[in-house]
Amino acid sequence: MERVGEHPVPAGPLAVRWLAYSLGEARAGTSVHARLRLENAGTAPWRSRARAGVQLAYHWLDSFGNPIVWDGVRATLPRVVQPGEDIELDVSVLSPRPPGGYRLAFDLVEEHRFWFQELGSTPLDLEVEVRPRIDERLLRVVVEGGGHPATEAALSAQEESLVREEAVATAYLVAGAEPDPSWSRLLLDAHAEGWAAVGAAVEVAGGFRARGERARFAPWAPGGGRNPRFDRPLLFPSLLDGLEPTTHAGLPAYSGTDALFDGRAVVRLRQRSDRRNG
Repeated sequence: MERVGEHPVPAGPLAVRWLAYSLGEARAGTSVHARLRLENAGTAPWRSRARAGVQLAYHWLDSFGNPIVWDGVRATLPRVVQPGEDIELDVSVLSPRPPGGYRLAFDLVEEHRFWFQELGSTPLDLEVEVRPRIDERLLRVVVEGGGHPATEAALSAQEESLVREEAVATAYLVAGAEPDPSWSRLLLDAHAEGWAAVGAAVEVAGGFRARGERARFAPWAPGGGRNPRFDRPLLFPSLLDGLEPTTHAGLPAYSGTDALFDGRAVVRLRQRSDRRNG
């Protein structure tokens, strides 16, 4: 653990002196383990009462001190900490999106009442470089239903490298689907930014007979930007290792958390392929 230097400690019933800390590598959108040793430098004991009482928590701030994430994950005290005693605590820290330079400020909070900083205590303020969630921008593509000339042509025009062997992210298409050239770049951008699952927009091409299909896939129509609160399954998803696709409307799909719909990553359907019932 790294020792904390001298810092102001107020007089009074509630005060904290930070002694040491360790922090793992922070990657966007993922949790990292932190361990802190701190001393009760006040005159009143610290007590956690289930989800109430004194808790260890944190804020994520930008370089100007503006809050990015205010209410971080809580860590309760395993015992009463009397004045003059020190304790070591473990806490899971959820890293923000997107990657970049942040300040991570640990503080104690009397739940539903106040943060110790409001009473004059000094937070443990650390400069943290949050790394991209993925290191290599390599995308594996699985095409369900076999090869198709239009799909193969669209994949050969992609802006980012596509691989047939294992990669950290796998995107799922169907035969006959044609992703736009920027599709692979946008998927990998979102993964690097911190999302485990990314879904594409669906554009149904064709004439009068395609009208019903366009209505069916209207919620996934291109445009509208990026939506992390999309309330339908993601279609043609790109998934990081450990996630598996399901089906919806006969297309590869994903339903779960840590997911983003990107209305700019467009996959065009020019003809119906054999689709499983979702």
